[in-house]
Amino acid sequence: MSIETTVATRRHRVVVIGSGFGGLFACKHLKNADVDVVLISKTSTHLFQPLLYQVATGILSTGEIAPATRLVLRKHRNTQVILGEVRDIDLVNRTVTSHLLNDDTVTSFDSLIVATGTQQSYFGNDHFSTYAPGMKTIDDALELRARILGSFEEAELAKTQEMRDRFMTFVVVGAGPTGVELAGQIAELADHTLEGTFRNIDPRDARVILLEGADAVLKPMGPKLGGIAQRRLEKMGVEIQLDAMVTDVDARGVTVKDKDGSTRRIEAACKVWSAGVQASELGRMLAERSEGTEVDRAGRVIVEPDLTIKGHPNVFVVGDLMAVPGVPGQAQGAIQGATYAAKQIKAELAGKQTPEQRKPFHYFNKGSMATVSRFSAVCQIGKLEFGGFLAWLIWLVLHLYYLIGYRSRIVTVFQWLVTFLGGRNRGQMAATEQWVFARLALEAMYGNEEDGREVQAELGEKPAASAKQPSDRRAG
Repeated sequence: MSIETTVATRRHRVVVIGSGFGGLFACKHLKNADVDVVLISKTSTHLFQPLLYQVATGILSTGEIAPATRLVLRKHRNTQVILGEVRDIDLVNRTVTSHLLNDDTVTSFDSLIVATGTQQSYFGNDHFSTYAPGMKTIDDALELRARILGSFEEAELAKTQEMRDRFMTFVVVGAGPTGVELAGQIAELADHTLEGTFRNIDPRDARVILLEGADAVLKPMGPKLGGIAQRRLEKMGVEIQLDAMVTDVDARGVTVKDKDGSTRRIEAACKVWSAGVQASELGRMLAERSEGTEVDRAGRVIVEPDLTIKGHPNVFVVGDLMAVPGVPGQAQGAIQGATYAAKQIKAELAGKQTPEQRKPFHYFNKGSMATVSRFSAVCQIGKLEFGGFLAWLIWLVLHLYYLIGYRSRIVTVFQWLVTFLGGRNRGQMAATEQWVFARLALEAMYGNEEDGREVQAELGEKPAASAKQPSDRRAG
């Protein structure tokens, strides 16, 4: 299938790939321009990733942080949304090929904005994902919620202390913002929300371990804020282990290599990975097809000063997919990059400038922050660094501001009031076994039966006749 119109009869077409902050803000700033916009995304929603960990720990529902892209852009009369995964970008013929189910859609473009972001990186050990999901998608968050709550249920029924301890141990790999936030929320979930809800176990006995390969928590934010976050987590009972490199992950736990070279095991049923990111494969594709363009170690495109690739001034790369010194992989970088690209396109169509006359992209750093627990966060604004309740309030306001839709904001405020002021109640505690097994079932469907059999073996279960029939127990 092809989306095409005779060049002489159609307006300038801007194709935007990705429905994250970069893609959405590009469409927003092109809303009233004399262009046709086509947004191509492999998901049907705009995901607010900074709050994904709150879905995983039962505070928010997916609807609050992932509104349907079509509804968000409903009033953008010049914008069409196409669901599909981009498989090819032809820079010579200026076409993008996307795939959905068994159909390919070829979309021509005059200008292209690529904003596909990043995915979880396991540093070459992708099999770790079977036992330690990342925190990049809604599926990840729902799977992790089921694993967390399922571990407490398994501990309640455990027949030996060894099994109970394993199910009551939660390991978070990576002490960046996501890891810190998640470790804090798992600890609060165990200490407050689930207190008194079981009869054979006390959820407050749960061990929450935060592993970090570097020598500090929140290292990019500096020693002061990292120290504040570490002390707060330790006060909550989180065990922080620095200079601890994870070398293996299986159904029963993780293997850790310490700074002195020694290795040890941590027996844990529930693990989550937040230790690294890898850029979308489209970054490498663009580099290979644009002579002279390179990617960095994480696969991000090293762009020109105007965020384009060499030899193609009509192709912009924005958001986490672009590699620009001093621009972090955060929402602000994506928003500012997308806004810049949209402005360049509009200025050239209006005859105000040529590509050669573009001013380089300039990133304005509005600061960074991370929440640690209820009423506690760390915040960096310019040279000002502080933590505590004020930082937490600023974090709440900023995240509400960037949530899409008034309904989402109202519901989120209500859920936060219930969770943070009440302390014990969380409105999204549903978890199903299908959330745990969905990924294993898909892998088995594509022929990877090893993971399914190994999980069953580790849990002491009799292997199913076929890995395409997932077990009715939780993968631990």
